[in-house]
Amino acid sequence: MSIIEEKLNFVQYVHTISEAGRLLPSASRWNSIEVDFNFLPKSSLNENFESLPSRFSKSVDFNLIVKNKIHFKRFVVVTAVIILIIPVLILLLHIYPTKNHHHVSSHNLTLALNKALLFFDAQKSGPFVENSLIRFRGNSGMNDGNSSEKHPHPDLVGGFYDAGNNIKFSFTTAFTVTLLSWTVIEYHEKYDGIGELDHVKDTIKWGSLYLLKLFVPPTNSSTTSARIYSQVGGNNSNNENDLTCWQRPEDMSYPRFVSVCDIGAASDLAGEMVAAMSAASIVLKDDKDISEKLAKAAEELFILASRTENQGTYTTNDECGGQARQFHNSSSYKDELVWGGIWLFFATGNKTYLKYSTENFASAVKEQVSSDEGVFDWNNKITAISILLTRIRYFRDLGYPYESSFISSTNKIDLLMCSFTSDQKYSKTEGGLILIKPSTGVALLQYAVTASFLSKLYSDYLQLLHTTHRSCSNSVFSSDNLLEFSESQVNYILGDNPMKMSYVVGYGDTYPVHVHHRAASIPWDGKRCTCTEGNQWLYSKRENPNTILGAMVAGPNKDDIFSDERTQPWFTEPSITSNAGLVAALIALHDPPTGSSDLNGVNLGIDKSGMFENVKEFS
Repeated sequence: MSIIEEKLNFVQYVHTISEAGRLLPSASRWNSIEVDFNFLPKSSLNENFESLPSRFSKSVDFNLIVKNKIHFKRFVVVTAVIILIIPVLILLLHIYPTKNHHHVSSHNLTLALNKALLFFDAQKSGPFVENSLIRFRGNSGMNDGNSSEKHPHPDLVGGFYDAGNNIKFSFTTAFTVTLLSWTVIEYHEKYDGIGELDHVKDTIKWGSLYLLKLFVPPTNSSTTSARIYSQVGGNNSNNENDLTCWQRPEDMSYPRFVSVCDIGAASDLAGEMVAAMSAASIVLKDDKDISEKLAKAAEELFILASRTENQGTYTTNDECGGQARQFHNSSSYKDELVWGGIWLFFATGNKTYLKYSTENFASAVKEQVSSDEGVFDWNNKITAISILLTRIRYFRDLGYPYESSFISSTNKIDLLMCSFTSDQKYSKTEGGLILIKPSTGVALLQYAVTASFLSKLYSDYLQLLHTTHRSCSNSVFSSDNLLEFSESQVNYILGDNPMKMSYVVGYGDTYPVHVHHRAASIPWDGKRCTCTEGNQWLYSKRENPNTILGAMVAGPNKDDIFSDERTQPWFTEPSITSNAGLVAALIALHDPPTGSSDLNGVNLGIDKSGMFENVKEFS
């Protein structure tokens, strides 16, 4: 062998560094560099390390020389720069997007939340559970269901009175249970941290047990079709009823109107009840018996409602929802069925329900009334559905065949968040209250609180993803922008408004004292107030003798003007659905308990995986 050939045997070409930090051999000198690992002088120290395993690939000859020092120097410099830059970039990416956004609020969110939850205690119907803070309520509605003529003597005791009246609407009760359950699934650490977890679970349980009574499945021994009770209380055609009497619920003595629906005539109501029972089954998992009953009833109801041929909204049927039309007129039903399907998927892990929801989401969007775009309330679930589908995409991306619905949902949510953080779609009052549904002119707070909840929730999702910014068609928003918007709406409601008034009763120095609420406006003195006697309290200029703690009133108009008049319910009436939105916004904005963090070290107080506890695997 010649000297030249012998030297060439000591040469190898290397062109990359593997993930393990190894130089790998190259077949060509044109895309490689030549390295001699003997370029350092030998010493006793070098000799001592010769027995250690090499960190380089065994396929590389270690007895090499550097033939082109210019290329080698370039290689060393570039490699060193890359080695230095990568850790810095990783550190920045890890720290910057996930910094804890602990905010210093001028308001006591814990106190506001404590009071907001008390409102549901004051709205309970049926056997009243003693509560030291609610001293003006007792047993009421103990004969509910007995006056039903078509289906005599069903047990419809329990549930919640809808607002300042004594009517129980199944639709709004179901929505309230769904929304409260959602907040517990996401933020149970926060509830626990302020000692309200058992309280909110009790509220959800109270509503859920009532929902179980409302659904009557068909039986094998009869030809009776499945039915849903949609309302208790209202106009029973007598002189005295829930609409004509200003009377405490404890003093009611007139027959209570009951409305009932076939499943096909109440697709929207069925869908909302499915969502409520499904979500509640997750929250109440520690009570296995109740949780299983709720999940079973939800599945049975969903199968019936989704497969019936003659689907429709319950308020278009006079017998089913004719009386509810003037209070809670339903504009569509497909969004509720999709909404129910998604929650049933979370409750059972059965991807058949997710498949139904993703396949029907586009048609639900088309059915949405234009004036309801961007609204999340008892009537419209499109934005909330989009959030949930986006949540699945972000944290459990299932791919085919769901991806088109996931992408569409994410695009919708990004556009919505852009509209919240800019003035491109929604305007705001001079005081800063967002006008999501300005055509109504009144009762604006109910839309502001759900917008606040969704924006803070989405901000938390982005934080969990270590993402700081998202974009829509012509704008960009950050998680900080969403936080600021969410806070601004809650701060407005708690007193940072032109009226300098808190719209949550019992919170702050100034709040409404003439709330449109029967039980709050009539003295609890042990004397029964008759139907005719009640009007003196309705029209009284005196403050309510009972403070309905935590009730968020309907709020100001679009000019930031509020009138504290009992006879003007469009300003002063609270409702269970509005308060559910308030609770959602407050718990989302509340700081997490100290030491709370997810696996990535982000201290948000949100449960990233709890929603998927029953979602085991996919094929």
